[in-house]
Amino acid sequence: MGASDALTERAAFLRDSLHKSRTHTDRMVSMLGSFDHRLSALEAAMRPTQVRTYAIRMAHENIDKTLKSADGILGYFERTREAELKLSRGPRDNLESYLTAIDQLRGILQFFSSNKSLRSNDGVVNQANSTLAKAIMKLEDEFRTLLVTHSKPVPPDSLFGSLPEISQPLSGSLDQQSESAKNLSSTNHSEHQVKSSEAAALTPPKLIPPRILPLLHKLAQQLVQAGRQQQCLKIYREVRSSTLEKSLSSLGVEKLSKEEVQKLPWESLETKIGNWIHHMRIAVKLLFAWERELCNQIFEGIGSVKDQCFSEITANSMLVLLSFGEAIAKSKRSPEKLFVLLDMYEVMHELQPEIELIFDGKSCSEMRDSALSLTKQLAQTAQETFGDFEEAVEKDASKTFIADGTVHPLTSYVINYVKFLFDYQATLKQLFLEFGRGDGTRNQLESITMRIMQALQSNLDVKSKMYKDPALQNLFLMNNIHYIVKSVRRSEAKDILGDDWIQRHRRIVQQNANQYKRFGWAKILQTLSAQGLTSSGGGSIPGSDGGSSGLVPKPILKDRFKSFNMQFEELCLRQCEWAVPDQELRESLRLAVAEVLLPAYRSFIKRFGPILENNKNPSKYIKYSPENLETKLGELFEGKSAAKATAEARRS
Repeated sequence: MGASDALTERAAFLRDSLHKSRTHTDRMVSMLGSFDHRLSALEAAMRPTQVRTYAIRMAHENIDKTLKSADGILGYFERTREAELKLSRGPRDNLESYLTAIDQLRGILQFFSSNKSLRSNDGVVNQANSTLAKAIMKLEDEFRTLLVTHSKPVPPDSLFGSLPEISQPLSGSLDQQSESAKNLSSTNHSEHQVKSSEAAALTPPKLIPPRILPLLHKLAQQLVQAGRQQQCLKIYREVRSSTLEKSLSSLGVEKLSKEEVQKLPWESLETKIGNWIHHMRIAVKLLFAWERELCNQIFEGIGSVKDQCFSEITANSMLVLLSFGEAIAKSKRSPEKLFVLLDMYEVMHELQPEIELIFDGKSCSEMRDSALSLTKQLAQTAQETFGDFEEAVEKDASKTFIADGTVHPLTSYVINYVKFLFDYQATLKQLFLEFGRGDGTRNQLESITMRIMQALQSNLDVKSKMYKDPALQNLFLMNNIHYIVKSVRRSEAKDILGDDWIQRHRRIVQQNANQYKRFGWAKILQTLSAQGLTSSGGGSIPGSDGGSSGLVPKPILKDRFKSFNMQFEELCLRQCEWAVPDQELRESLRLAVAEVLLPAYRSFIKRFGPILENNKNPSKYIKYSPENLETKLGELFEGKSAAKATAEARRS
């Protein structure tokens, strides 16, 4: 009972506790349900307030953003007014500030253009665009003003001083000009590399003051950026090309048509060619090079503008120079033009590398090609002139008659011509290589010189036939061949023609001297022969040798002396008019005549003179002593006039 009751009581107690717990739970659930209902009602009551609060907060945020945007836009408007104010003052006083204002205005336009919501504000954009366009126009004006103000022609003295190897323009006589041109060409050729380095080291004159160059560069940048590239180039081309042309004009560069060049007399043309050579060197080495450098500085970093600009600036000046050269290269060929053609070819070949460097780029290709074309034309014309000269020498039909048998003008002309050829060996080498003529200067010069010499000798042979006296024919040939040999020995031609050629032609000189003696003195020597003086008739006496020389008829002897005297006087009278210009040759020829004539005369006088000594007036027949004859022979070949020779003969 006891244990069971205890369990019962405990069970009852647990039921009662569970009942109470359930009751409390139900009450708590009821209370929580009531609280949730009240919260839902409160939340429903507060929801409109929350919506209004959020809307107010968003409105404040939008207002802040709008105010900030408005401040930014107002700032752009303010900067627009500031930029317009600066631009209204123009670029003259403060270019840096003016350019800054343009950049500022460009930025403002970019802002308005990039914000779609502001595009409706066309008035502001249009006003800014109009202001910017006017500002760019002012930049063009300023660019032109700076260029015009500071672009001055380079004085000729400065140009000649910058290239000391170039003398002032030629103005002397033709011979002086030719000699000067020859000396200049020779000097220029041998010192070409030195001079090129000197020219490269020269400090260019200030075509534009250094302080102005940065301003022009910035102006050019702005104009190109604004789409005004063509207007910028036009301004620069007009100003600088005009200045360049004035610099060349002050040097004496003339714009001549081909027709005008071809109508010029040779003396004037030769002077102009000499000046043209100077002008080409100055133009390429100085003026064009300086213009290229200036163009590079002003248009640095602006695309390919600088090449086009430089091309347009120099095009007309280069055309004037090259067209003169082309007119000469295409003009009628003549021998006297050969050396000026070689001079022109030499300077063009010398300048070709510099032309390639200065006129670099696609825009300048036409001028490079034109310069190279002129070089080739000059080389071709010079080459063709060689053939013309050889033919002209051989066929020279000048009616110039050299009465005294001295050196013919053709001979001296041709020899001087050949001498000049050797002053152009380097130029000729390049010319021959240009046309693929074979083994270079030496063989080509030897061939040309040989042919010219042969042509000259052939012509001299023809000209010698103009003399009726065979003795004078041979004297003429002797004089001319001797002149040729002597000239060759004293020039570089001797190294080309060689000793064999010289010795062979010296023998020709001697052969003509011998022929002169034979034709000139053989007849008079016959009067000094004993042949025909012996006779068995009376009126004669034995010869002075006392031997068996036979009896000599006095009348025959008198006639023989008279014939000798007459022939000798005629020979002296005639041959005193003849000339042997070379003193050594003249003395040699007199001696050769004396060596033949005087021994024969002495022998004749010694043998037959005594026969007439007892005769009345023996001096009538024996007019000359051997010494008199020797004196007379010493007067031969002086080229005296006939009247003077007659007067001297009478005085003697």
